[in-house]
Amino acid sequence: MHIITGLTVGGAETVLKRLIEFDIANKDNIVVVSLTSLEVIGQMLRNKGVTVHALNMSTSPLGLCTGLWQLRNLIRQYQPQIVQTWMYHADLIGGLVAYLAGQRNIVWNIRCSAVPKKNKLTIAVVRISVLFSHWLPKKIICVAEAAKEVHIGYGYDATRMVVIHNGFDFADFTASKAQIATLKQSCRFSENDTVVGLVGRFHPEKGQENFVKAAAIVVAHFPQTKFLLVGRYCDANNKQLMAWLTERNLHQHFVLLGEHGDIPVCLAAMDIFCMPSRNEGFPNALAEAMAMGLPCVATNVGDVAILADKTAILVEPENEHALAHGLLEMLALPVEQRQKMGQCAKERVVHEFSIEKTLSRFEEVYQEVISESTT
Repeated sequence: MHIITGLTVGGAETVLKRLIEFDIANKDNIVVVSLTSLEVIGQMLRNKGVTVHALNMSTSPLGLCTGLWQLRNLIRQYQPQIVQTWMYHADLIGGLVAYLAGQRNIVWNIRCSAVPKKNKLTIAVVRISVLFSHWLPKKIICVAEAAKEVHIGYGYDATRMVVIHNGFDFADFTASKAQIATLKQSCRFSENDTVVGLVGRFHPEKGQENFVKAAAIVVAHFPQTKFLLVGRYCDANNKQLMAWLTERNLHQHFVLLGEHGDIPVCLAAMDIFCMPSRNEGFPNALAEAMAMGLPCVATNVGDVAILADKTAILVEPENEHALAHGLLEMLALPVEQRQKMGQCAKERVVHEFSIEKTLSRFEEVYQEVISESTT
């Protein structure tokens, strides 16, 4: 049983979906429980025949109690061999309810390399989880070495932690020439434009503001550069984003696609991928850009250096001048050299970070937990 905070389109949710879909022949042995709503990922899994429950838990006392009772009943109904929780709130809530329902084979999952500084509720959940980490979960899966080290620093039990990097089904990373041409036409990109793209929901941790600031520096040197933003709330309805563009007179250089259903096509329309994040664990978007053969400029956060190795230009986070310098360095390279960098990136991610390897590592951890519980 997988217990997750929600099933909107996000990094953890996408990884869960990817793991289940790759092992779809085993779907009858999998149950997914969203503490909140069904959303896009939940519906997609249901369409594949996966059992998905949405508890629609709210923060009101009644809504919280109702959700906890429903979760307890589901755990008792299914009697899973493993309860796998995803992200802080589900780790704490799902782990505790599972334990009280008689389950002991509980595995937590930490998906980021640092707690958001301004989220007081999440900070409180993490502080409580530190105490429970020493006896509640049998294992704590971390998405990155950086996530493991940071959470050990918070006080999590280091002896229970293992690192499993995200994996990808590279069969999904395709885009036809017609699809690419259609998207470029809709974005009004010309043959002379060099497109620098970013994929990620609009959030302070994703660094869109730093990206806009760097873009203003870049266009002063390379005026034919266009910037493509893809992700939830990265659209013209975002007043904050529009204000940043207006302040720097960048509207003519930016295309805001918002949330898009075909990320590989969006990536294929780019010449260079940029990841300006302030904080990451193991960034899906960067790995996906590498899988599409894009040369990448990224901030050196989380396990980015492990993921990219020497195939990308890495820069200091939260520094628009460092980011701009990295982009200018990439733009100054001959097209053939950029393409060679992209091909090296693709070869690395395909060889090292396949969904087969990730699924195998999860199953190894589960078997180890089950073996320990029977001895």
